[in-house]
Amino acid sequence: MNFIISRLEKHQGFFEKISKNIYLMAIKDGFLAAMPIILFSSVFILLANIPTLIGLKVPVDLINWFNKIYNYTMGFVGFYVSGTTAKALTGSMNHKMKGGKFINATSTMMASMCGFMLLAIGTTKSGAYLGTYFGTEGILSAFVSAFLTVNVYRFCVQRDITIKMPKEVPGTISQNFRDIFPFAFAVLGCAVIDVIVRASLHVPFSALIATLIQPLFKGADSYAGLALIEFLIPMFWFLGIHGPSVVKPAFEAALYGNTTANLALFKGGHFPVHALTENFLNFVGELGGTGATFVVPIIFIFLMRSKQLKAIGKASVIPVMFAVNEPLLFGAPIILNPYFFIPFVLTPMVNVLIGKLFIDLLHMNGFMYILSWALPGPIGAFMDTNFQPISLLLMVILLVLDTLIYLPFCRAFDATLVAKEAEVDAQDAAKVQPAVETVAVADTTEAPVATESKPAVDTNVTESTTKRLAREVKVLVLCAGGGTSEQLANALTKAAKQYDEPIVASAGAYGSHHDILPNYDMVVLAPQVRTYYDDLKSDTDRLGIKLVATKGQQYIALTRDPEKAMNFIIENLQGTDFTK
Repeated sequence: MNFIISRLEKHQGFFEKISKNIYLMAIKDGFLAAMPIILFSSVFILLANIPTLIGLKVPVDLINWFNKIYNYTMGFVGFYVSGTTAKALTGSMNHKMKGGKFINATSTMMASMCGFMLLAIGTTKSGAYLGTYFGTEGILSAFVSAFLTVNVYRFCVQRDITIKMPKEVPGTISQNFRDIFPFAFAVLGCAVIDVIVRASLHVPFSALIATLIQPLFKGADSYAGLALIEFLIPMFWFLGIHGPSVVKPAFEAALYGNTTANLALFKGGHFPVHALTENFLNFVGELGGTGATFVVPIIFIFLMRSKQLKAIGKASVIPVMFAVNEPLLFGAPIILNPYFFIPFVLTPMVNVLIGKLFIDLLHMNGFMYILSWALPGPIGAFMDTNFQPISLLLMVILLVLDTLIYLPFCRAFDATLVAKEAEVDAQDAAKVQPAVETVAVADTTEAPVATESKPAVDTNVTESTTKRLAREVKVLVLCAGGGTSEQLANALTKAAKQYDEPIVASAGAYGSHHDILPNYDMVVLAPQVRTYYDDLKSDTDRLGIKLVATKGQQYIALTRDPEKAMNFIIENLQGTDFTK
């Protein structure tokens, strides 16, 4: 096992490069920006379908209204993602631009959306427009239009292919003229691609891409494909690299496209057969977060003897139920811990294989709604299969099997911790014994000792209640998905209120921070995004923002101790005009 881990660690730099690839990051960040649309629309598709399950008669006009909201939000998600992906990629490209040049993110976003329309919209023989590929079916067209657009803009900006206006012309107007050529070339590029594909194959570009990579989707939706995906995600996470950010972008179109296809099959009276969907991975493969850790805190609390593991279990059990398992991953720790490598990568694979068996053999519905990943797995699976009772049976089986897989490894690690804790307790007892004897002999000093201890307590109170910040500091905590960053932000807010320090803390996800970054004075990176430190530092240095990266157990300790979190912020601001 140690040999495997050492081999993986040897290539950690290569894996980190993959996770920092600007195109993969743009796909991830583009979807992240569109998640409010996706989650909002999911509410209305549920409202349109759930009432009939419980025997409620809903007016047809109301159901049509629910469907209209869904169709004009989720039904256009490909269109929206083409813009958000272009904007995210533009931000990454601008980091590499030299000579003070930059690409206009608003312009690339609009150009990409125009290009998407040309690539995605089909027509009937009569010339009527078809909106088939506006939604998740058009995601690949969204990526192509975004990537093409941003690279065309970069080419034009670097070579000054633009319309230059006199200095007297206001900057905003000059910028519009500077963007005319790259905008035109990008949109016309998509138009040319569309013409070539239609002339040769008589299908829209979106249909061409779907046809060409359909074998890949089928392979990924197989037992081997699902197992491989759920091996790679935790394997990367085990090395401290955010696995979903590396693996999932390659399958985003399939994950969301299959979800839409399942819903269409279900509405048409057919069986929703696709297993490879976003929430199938979330609620089955990643039950309780990457590594399928839903049962691990419970094992720690009730079946382990180590004080450390019991404490970690109590602290992480609620977050893990909502798929925020970083407190567990870094607190136990599980990340880079040889005792947990096998269960951490094996359990998700077992889960998806059994889940697909339930779909193929027991006719459990494939997941057909896009729900929040933060829903507890059993609840999410029940809802996403359209409330099939068999999904609850699947959850029970998975929880039992996950416990059986993790338990022996937890016990092995627990045994080492128990031995270490016993050794520490014995050392502490040896140190305490002489002190007890001394106090017993010198009982005449009892009064002076009490007198001396009082000022020490008063001094501590004075120090903790004295402001150490000269002015307000705005802190932004960034993690991969906004889960653990919210925990640290809450700890900072609590400490700021308790100790009357002017700290204002907010949480965010790396990738969605570009627009809000100038509003903050300090940025704290969670462990899972610390690999982006160098990329972010160029922005924070330019804006005069303090940037701090944290390590695993250090970060978890800060989320649990508000005062320690506050002290961490103040200590890292020493020597600046924020401190007295």
